[in-house]
Amino acid sequence: MTGKSKVVALEQVVIRFAGDSGDGMQLTGNLFSDSTAFAGNDFATFPDYPAEIRPPQGTVAGVSGFQVHFGHKPVHTTGDLCDVLVAMNPASIKANMRWLRPGTIIIFDVDSLSEKALEKAGYTADPTSDGTLADYQVVKAPISELTKEALKDFGMDQKSMLKSKNMFALGIVMYLFNRNLDTVYKYFETKFKGKDQVIKANRTVLDAGYHYADTWELFTNTYKVEAADLEKGKYRNITGNTAAAWGLMAASEKSGRPLFLGSYPITPATDILVELTKHKELGVKAFQAEDEIAGIMSSIGASYTGCLAVTTTSGPGLSLKSEAMGLAVMTELPLVIIDVQRGGPSTGLPTKTEQSDLLQALFGRNGDAPLVVMAARSSAGCFYSAYEASRIALEHMTPVILLSDGALGNGSEVFRIPRMADLPSITPRLAKANDPDYRPYRRDEKTLAREWAIPGTEGLRHRVGGLEKENIKGNLTTDPMNHQIMTELREEKINRVADDIPLQEIDGDKNADLLVVSWGGTYGVVRTAVDKLKEEGKSIAHAHFDYIMPLPKNTADVLAGHKKIVVCEMNRGQFAKYLRMNFPEFKYEQFNKVQGLPFGLAELENKFNDLLK
Repeated sequence: MTGKSKVVALEQVVIRFAGDSGDGMQLTGNLFSDSTAFAGNDFATFPDYPAEIRPPQGTVAGVSGFQVHFGHKPVHTTGDLCDVLVAMNPASIKANMRWLRPGTIIIFDVDSLSEKALEKAGYTADPTSDGTLADYQVVKAPISELTKEALKDFGMDQKSMLKSKNMFALGIVMYLFNRNLDTVYKYFETKFKGKDQVIKANRTVLDAGYHYADTWELFTNTYKVEAADLEKGKYRNITGNTAAAWGLMAASEKSGRPLFLGSYPITPATDILVELTKHKELGVKAFQAEDEIAGIMSSIGASYTGCLAVTTTSGPGLSLKSEAMGLAVMTELPLVIIDVQRGGPSTGLPTKTEQSDLLQALFGRNGDAPLVVMAARSSAGCFYSAYEASRIALEHMTPVILLSDGALGNGSEVFRIPRMADLPSITPRLAKANDPDYRPYRRDEKTLAREWAIPGTEGLRHRVGGLEKENIKGNLTTDPMNHQIMTELREEKINRVADDIPLQEIDGDKNADLLVVSWGGTYGVVRTAVDKLKEEGKSIAHAHFDYIMPLPKNTADVLAGHKKIVVCEMNRGQFAKYLRMNFPEFKYEQFNKVQGLPFGLAELENKFNDLLK
């Protein structure tokens, strides 16, 4: 460094990388996130993909974004407004104007300016010179030309050279935040092992961006965010989908049951399948089925044979799996169904996040077919949610739906890797060989869970199938009174899971003027908004639900005693409807968002303040 830039300490920063779908913004954001993890900061990320597979190049619809919120103190949200925007073309500026705060640093590839590019973005004039960006610090950097200049001696064609321009932009940002480049170098060496020329080219462009920012003195100040005070342990940057996959593998090891995944690829759940295929050495069997129905049916078959069986999907796939879920309820086999929710209905908004599958998860099966429904609260928390869903499925002999969402699944956080010895025990209900009293539907008196007779266990056999079973004996029957008994037993079995889950916690005064209720991926931003208002002396409390079917036993007590209750969710009020069904004695306000985007901190604060007036 030249020493001319003053280093300013910051508590937290929000950076957004934006460009065309082919500009590599997701990779750039992930690499900066990795460097953030090594710097010891707490952070959360939000990848924002175009909803179309191949949107028109240079248009607002085709802008791909990746946001990183990192800080010295605990970070629970992916951030609202940007402190830094990296914009690789005019459309990237147009698409992200609403996320800019006054004074935002905009690092812009000035080489992307052309009449055609401005027209595609919906501009009639250059926004960097007509006053549109007067409230921001615009850094016009010739990123494309300098990338080509850096690679002029590599014998590459122009198109190939420009594929590395995202690394030039990353170099500028790494300089701006005083980051060490070693973590990025290591990525190049791992990703392109054996391709020395590719490694050298990427390093050259990254270095060129870093040194350009330094020698041209682009910034009056550079910035430093000190390491967060994290609990001692081993940490990594992890996405929600990867965390879920790891949680399943941990549950498999802890329970002693081999892991089987039967799934059909679907956005945004596919990466769970992808991650599990990497771990055959741990005994994982991952089957990519020809469709959603085959995926879950293969998992039910694997469950019958004694596996910890899982199927993964998103909203449209959950619809297709509904009949098979009824079969799993009928046969009372353990099965984990992970639904990474996206915008609907139908194919809807495949790359956008939503929470609109809750009622489908609760009731979307023919007949009375109750099962356990849970929701993950954070990207890193997907590990523990997947582990807990597996435990409940195996110990209570029931299907469990775990609801995640696109923001959690694709987003990433700092994850402290736990020790296996510290995770709760998982004890499957395995039938004993040659038990003279064994009956397929003989139940545990406390939980009503039946025993799991693994095929091949000496002296045990029983039938399965989608027709009603005779109580205790398991024979096929259409007796009306038996159907009544079995239906009631299956429902009561799920109700009794409430005895095996934690009581609902409440953060704040038990008699607050306003109780904020949330579930699933809204946890971080709702908690942050509530904490901020509590610091201002407002009478506000927060109850976040991880367990939905059944609800915790003290739910009524948590809801009682508050002047107002508001339920915040990314749908049209599905959890609010569910609470009204179960606890009609309370009145519920709603705050709903269905824009394919997470809640913003400011919009929650405004809503809560309005309700507190």
